[in-house]
Amino acid sequence: MKFLIADDHPIFRAGLKDILLSSFKKIELIECVNGLQAIESIRTKNPEIAILDINMPELNGLEVAKKVLDEKLITKVIILTMYRDREMIKKAMNSGAYGYILKDFAAEEIIECIEKVKGNEKYIGPELKSFYNEIDQENAKKRDLHQLLKNLSQAELKTLKLVSQNKSTKEIAELLFLSEKTIENYRSKICQKLMLPPRNNSLLLWTSENKELLSSINEF
Repeated sequence: MKFLIADDHPIFRAGLKDILLSSFKKIELIECVNGLQAIESIRTKNPEIAILDINMPELNGLEVAKKVLDEKLITKVIILTMYRDREMIKKAMNSGAYGYILKDFAAEEIIECIEKVKGNEKYIGPELKSFYNEIDQENAKKRDLHQLLKNLSQAELKTLKLVSQNKSTKEIAELLFLSEKTIENYRSKICQKLMLPPRNNSLLLWTSENKELLSSINEF
């Protein structure tokens, strides 16, 4: 099995290398000191697992992970870091990382993480599990909302975007060169397709709660 370790701290690399060599037979180790070396080695040497620090020169670990994801490379990325906040975990998962471990617990968790990742499973350290569950639920909600939005016509999508900008029915009608009655019909159909309650402000409340999702929709 082929592993890549990318970290600009030689002592930490040496410790991780010892753990891997003592835990796996017949392995090949590739060591890198920055993100640029890491992505070049991943492209040319195709390691099964890449263990990356986030803070590295040239490219950080999340940038390397995103390139692996975008280029559809076979390497599975594990992030090994000191960052224990929710947003960093979210960024790592969205960048395609399979595992996320704190360096404080690397010795205890890295082997279990590797075994999970080898089996195409995600692994988040136990001390971070609550964050991951929140992120997983949030991503599931986004997927469901994306599916609902696919039911909207282009005209309805444009109307929804303008509603999210707090435009009134009259303003939307003027911007889209349509009648106010047509815009009201669009708003009613949008509410039906999004399964929103028939209240005057239900669509406005929905757009307020989902601004991040709306901003990511290419059709707008």
